[in-house]
Amino acid sequence: MAEQSSVGATGVLSPQEVAGREAFEELIAEDSRVEPRDWMPADYRKSLTRQMSQHAHSEIIGMQPEANWITRAPSLKRKSILMAKVQDEAGHGLYLYSATETLGTSRDELTDQLIYGSAKYSSIFNYPARSWADMGAIGWLVDGAAIVNQVPLCRASYAPYGRAMVRICKEESFHQRQGWEILYELSHGSPAQKQMAQDAVDRFYAPALMMFGPPDADSPNSQQSMAWNIKRFSNDELRQRFVGMIVEQAEALGLTLPDPELRFDEESGQWIHQDLDWDEFMRVIKGGGPCNAQRMARRRDAHEDGAWVREAAAAYARDRADEMDEVA
Repeated sequence: MAEQSSVGATGVLSPQEVAGREAFEELIAEDSRVEPRDWMPADYRKSLTRQMSQHAHSEIIGMQPEANWITRAPSLKRKSILMAKVQDEAGHGLYLYSATETLGTSRDELTDQLIYGSAKYSSIFNYPARSWADMGAIGWLVDGAAIVNQVPLCRASYAPYGRAMVRICKEESFHQRQGWEILYELSHGSPAQKQMAQDAVDRFYAPALMMFGPPDADSPNSQQSMAWNIKRFSNDELRQRFVGMIVEQAEALGLTLPDPELRFDEESGQWIHQDLDWDEFMRVIKGGGPCNAQRMARRRDAHEDGAWVREAAAAYARDRADEMDEVA
């Protein structure tokens, strides 16, 4: 691992550190990619580790509300599609944990940060999935918001992150389409089915808009992340893109977005949406949401139940390594 100290013991940069910083700044200025063995500032490494691990945690926790509906899906086709989606989310978490490990933090440490509550994950996954229509709302709104947020990350300055996001975004497009199809069939079904779809959209609309993070003025990490070319757009810019995208889609679905203030502003060329409840956002992020305790308890139980698998895999790896040593 390349030396990452930004300042020597005397407070003066060493020649190697000066050269490393210059190379790093040149890569950022050229909009190029930073690889794991390249020199990088400690703050860059820390910011990436925070963002990428939170993204990975969100994928893992995000499996729960959908996995809970696999046994209750209305048909074998719906069951198989939902199973594939949950499997994809597990894979996304794996890609992102692997990418985060290249920054020097082990998988075990990342997992401990999640299950013992020192790491955050997306607030959206602390809301209950109450009906089958919620599988549609999660796919259309939550995965749709994820696509808007994550497609620019394919160009993130840290190469392993950008490479992981290419595959993740391709799979997220399938997830968004799955959600759209569920809502479309329900909204064009019986009055009760259409109401079920509308209720799901009503509940997930505001939390989906909050997925992009707090307003730019209250986001402590966004500006620096953009300066490093990790993020490409601010939280508010991404939120505006998302709202503009779903307005016409909601019309095609025959559903109404639960936003009485929603209107298009000709002067700015933007959709104006209602003020969001940022007090609720902070409460949920800090563990006070309707499902925080439940989701974390299930994650800890799953981790403990899987201990024997990890131990068996580690023992197998040691045996294989010993066999290779004997052959050598």
